[in-house]
Amino acid sequence: MSLPHAILTALVEKPSSGLELTRRFDRSIGYFWSATHQQIYRELGKLEAEGFIRTLPSQQPARGQKKSYEVLPAGRAELARWTAASQDPRPHRDTLLLRMRAAAVVGTDGIEADLRRHLDLHERQLAEYEEIEKRDFPPGKDSPQDRLRHLVLRAGIDLETFWTQWLTRALEEFAELPGPETG
Repeated sequence: MSLPHAILTALVEKPSSGLELTRRFDRSIGYFWSATHQQIYRELGKLEAEGFIRTLPSQQPARGQKKSYEVLPAGRAELARWTAASQDPRPHRDTLLLRMRAAAVVGTDGIEADLRRHLDLHERQLAEYEEIEKRDFPPGKDSPQDRLRHLVLRAGIDLETFWTQWLTRALEEFAELPGPETG
């Protein structure tokens, strides 16, 4: 149920077309809640049918014109209800961790190279988040909205920091393991 709420959040922040939403997901919300172009358009249709959003009136003929959407009071109320509701954390599922566990019993072929690849990906993501932080949250930008948005970004920075540290430690462990095992 979170994708509709992610879309409502984005539309409360700024009325947008489906294409603009897709681009905004790619630049912000998508870092922690991804969605394809098709998923976004499908949800826009559902949200409009439920009376949570509406298509903004167009100044030009509608044929070929992209539709922009805004949140209606019912959509804002739904978003507020969802935000206030309690939700338990979800169990973490990660195939790399499962593969590491399997490697303990069947051998480690291929795992070390993939750990290096993952480390590179996480280092790049961390650098991107830190650049966003530097650009979007300079000292003194501390409105309540900015502080909450910064907290979300900090979660991404902290998670990427965790993964880079863990992967570095895992690679150090691999360096100390005896030669290849076949299980």
